[in-house]
Amino acid sequence: MRLRYAGRCRACGIELPAGTTAVYDRATKTVACLECTTEPEQVEIATREPEALVDADVSPHSEPQPAPQPTDEPDVVVGAAGASAQREYERRKDKRETGIREAHPHLGGLILALSYDPQSTKAWAVGARGEELLGQRLNGLAARGIRVLHDRRIPPAKANIDHIAVGPSGVFVIDAKRYRGRPSRRVEGGLFRPRTEKLMVGSRDCTKLVDGVHKQLDRVRSALERAGLADVPVRGMLCFVEADWPLMGSAFTISELYVLWPRKAVEYLVKPGPLGEGTVQRVHRVLAAAFPPA
Repeated sequence: MRLRYAGRCRACGIELPAGTTAVYDRATKTVACLECTTEPEQVEIATREPEALVDADVSPHSEPQPAPQPTDEPDVVVGAAGASAQREYERRKDKRETGIREAHPHLGGLILALSYDPQSTKAWAVGARGEELLGQRLNGLAARGIRVLHDRRIPPAKANIDHIAVGPSGVFVIDAKRYRGRPSRRVEGGLFRPRTEKLMVGSRDCTKLVDGVHKQLDRVRSALERAGLADVPVRGMLCFVEADWPLMGSAFTISELYVLWPRKAVEYLVKPGPLGEGTVQRVHRVLAAAFPPA
């Protein structure tokens, strides 16, 4: 069955958001993920909160209905790349327009026509487009065994993960950026000072992006550990879309993160690895449940 309300697997404790295919136990009024289900059980369609699930189509005197059979791959909401960033851009844009029209009832339209959104607002639209472009490329890898998730929320915070890709070589947490300038690594310090690495994009210090991806990696690893998948490799990527990369390319690593462009990212994603198709599917489902669409 597909849950209409969120629940928690009674066996492994993983969060099961609304829309997840799971099994409902009528006797205990609990749900279980498909990975933890070993025996056929009676199921019901979730039309209320998990404590009071009711099958709207079954009466006490009706013929018993066969339990739905689990499929090899339950439906997973992949998500829309850049959706939350685009919503934030539209929210800021609408707020600015409303404020100007209310402050200047007669000249608001003219002011809007002759002015531009502030950079802090336009940055959300630029970022959304970068995520969308990378998402389109990642979606094209399905035939090569790569399963993806886009624009995932990190509960309970408002932060999100741009892309998660799962393939034979493991899990990749990908942060998409659409910045101008050439990404590079600057090493400072040495003999008499601590050695530090900085991520530069043109002349801007963007090292904080590295810290952000590491926080996302920690959350993904924790989710896999809770599901008994601690051995699955997890790596991070900073993928700069439409940046000023040299013709011969110069991908690099910083603090164990790959810094690269979309085509180079694909090369890493499709490499062979130790995970079979069944494990890839399971990891994909676990992460889809742990990090719902933003």
